[in-house]
Amino acid sequence: MVLLKAEEEWGQRAAAFLKVEMKKADLTYAEMMKRLKKHGLKETEAGITMKLKRGSFSAIFFLACVAALELEQVVLEEI
Repeated sequence: MVLLKAEEEWGQRAAAFLKVEMKKADLTYAEMMKRLKKHGLKETEAGITMKLKRGSFSAIFFLACVAALELEQVVLEEI
């Protein structure tokens, strides 16, 4: 899949946002995997790692991560 520059940039920004929030919450990829499972997503640690590394994932994955991180709001200027 070929991403446009803007799509790639947004993907990297979203991935960086999730990584920062995971770090703030002192959350490992293993714990994120468990939390995502509670929200109905079956992800592996390796799958989460790769999605965040390449910055390419679905909106469903992003929103499930936000829910798993128990974030009450997401400010677009912070992404």
